[in-house]
Amino acid sequence: MALYEPDRFIAHAAMPDGRVVRAILRTFAGIAAWNDARISRKALNALSDRELDDVGLHRGAIERFVRR
Repeated sequence: MALYEPDRFIAHAAMPDGRVVRAILRTFAGIAAWNDARISRKALNALSDRELDDVGLHRGAIERFVRR
């Protein structure tokens, strides 16, 4: 029996901690949410005032609507 097993140590060190995985997932979720808001904001700003009125919005409410 060996006192030091380098292969086992490296395999254990290479396994990600659950906290690290959750942090990475939260980062990707944040980026996805930011991108969805950006696309929605861009699409709503491209509408005319009349079209915005048809859907019940006005220009000043776009940012509040997108953040919700």
